[in-house]
Amino acid sequence: MVSSLVKLCAREVVSDHSSSPSWLRWVPRELFSPLLEAAFSSCRPLAVGELVQRWPERSLRVGGRRKQGQTAPSRLCIQALLLAVVRGLSDQRCALQLLDLCGLQGDEGGTGDPMGGWSLTVALCTMVVQARDGAHRPKRRDRERERKRFSALEREKDVKRERGEPNWDEASNNKEMMASLMGLGEDEKSRGIRRRMEIERRRYSTLGGLVVSKKDNEEKDPGSDVLVDVRADLFVNARSWERVRVALSTSGLLKLQCRYLRVEEISVSSIRTLLALLPRPGLVGIDVRYSYLGVAGLAELLPLLSTFPALNSLRLHYCNLDFRRDHPGQEETLRDLSQGLAQLKELQRLSLTAVRLPGQLRVLLSSLPQPLKILELPYLSLTPSDHAYLSCSHHASTLQQLDLSENRMDENTLPSVRRLLSQASGSLQHLSLSGCGLTDGLLGLLLPSLGGCLVLKSLALALNPLSLSGLTELVRMAVRMPSLRHLLYPNPLEDYQPGLPNLPSSAQLLDWPLDETTDIDTTSSHLNRLLIDSGRSELFLTCDLLNYDQDLVD
Repeated sequence: MVSSLVKLCAREVVSDHSSSPSWLRWVPRELFSPLLEAAFSSCRPLAVGELVQRWPERSLRVGGRRKQGQTAPSRLCIQALLLAVVRGLSDQRCALQLLDLCGLQGDEGGTGDPMGGWSLTVALCTMVVQARDGAHRPKRRDRERERKRFSALEREKDVKRERGEPNWDEASNNKEMMASLMGLGEDEKSRGIRRRMEIERRRYSTLGGLVVSKKDNEEKDPGSDVLVDVRADLFVNARSWERVRVALSTSGLLKLQCRYLRVEEISVSSIRTLLALLPRPGLVGIDVRYSYLGVAGLAELLPLLSTFPALNSLRLHYCNLDFRRDHPGQEETLRDLSQGLAQLKELQRLSLTAVRLPGQLRVLLSSLPQPLKILELPYLSLTPSDHAYLSCSHHASTLQQLDLSENRMDENTLPSVRRLLSQASGSLQHLSLSGCGLTDGLLGLLLPSLGGCLVLKSLALALNPLSLSGLTELVRMAVRMPSLRHLLYPNPLEDYQPGLPNLPSSAQLLDWPLDETTDIDTTSSHLNRLLIDSGRSELFLTCDLLNYDQDLVD
């Protein structure tokens, strides 16, 4: 009740920006967070900027995992946030030292005009460079002013020296030096003279004493000037690569750190450059998509990835990894690849999409030092030997999420899949077998193993050629699984237009039109009636393949 009242009052306070000068100076520090949350939810960018510029805490986290139905902050609010961080660098009321924006990005073009990952990355890099330029600009002005003053003093001394006039400054300095040395021993006098000469040299050094000695520069901590560390998830492609490189290379008041790095359509050398610039402790995941890596390129990157001690996620999607080609030195490259994977000590998630490695799954997974928790292998053309290895590997009993979509299954692979599900029955929470060619007969053999997965929360079986009868058996099994919350089922074959092959592929099921004369809602009503009769109304059933990931909220 109290929390709801605070949120209601905070929303009312930030709604009128004209009154902010009257209340902002009196706000206690514990109310800044609810006010900022209200400003984001009400889309009040001016209030966001004023609150962040005066932020009283050392850390500020904006982002993280959003609750179901909660939208990402608007683009204007995020821009106001970043501008306020730069302004706060010169505001004594701002105590901010750590800005955490991980998970802030939304879907481009989504509801409320959120800022996507690429746009947020570009904005962050611009903020870092602006903060550097803003900090250096007054230093350059002061340095130039001091240089002119020193030049004027030197010219005045030269004029006096040419006229034969005494230099009273030097004379007084010499008298002070002699007076300070009276009564000292010879060794102490020599040390005092050398010390005084060193002080005078530094005092009249170029740029008015702003340039210190080489030794002082070497002993200075390069990160001592950083005021705010900025953590974020970075999305880099060919268009933003140069901006990201400049921002990561910039030394200034803001230091950019990366939690998850996603790269698209850039070369191996560019990825290596980015990895070399990233701070080592912070990176926990890398996602490479649509980049021409090749097996040799991946083997080249893995030693660099091993230098990040917290890296636990590696995702490679459509990276031209082809293990089928018989190139000279292929076996040596595979050996290097296996050795590189063995160095990823903390890896818990491995995602490979469209990797051509029939019969080579053992090469990749056997070298990993610890069992995986998340394994995604869609579109890999896995062979019976691959399924057999996976069911007996050290990963089987620890898997929490498994995706074998678009790997066709038959009577030869089904025993291995059943053994795999039996091994993972105590840990598996999310399973996807979409597009695996499961017919009514194959699914009937697999249902007992699926029902034995005691903690399974979501099951995806889209684009499998099931009839309405097979679909009914699937739902009857699902209602007996107490942990299951989401089921993605395929449209039954009866809902398609005539002409579909007897054993259609997933691509044919995806492209083949549904029969408009058939009432599609009849299937949904039939399945929902099964749920109601069994008392499992909380089990979410859907055949919407495109929006399934958005509906799946753990």
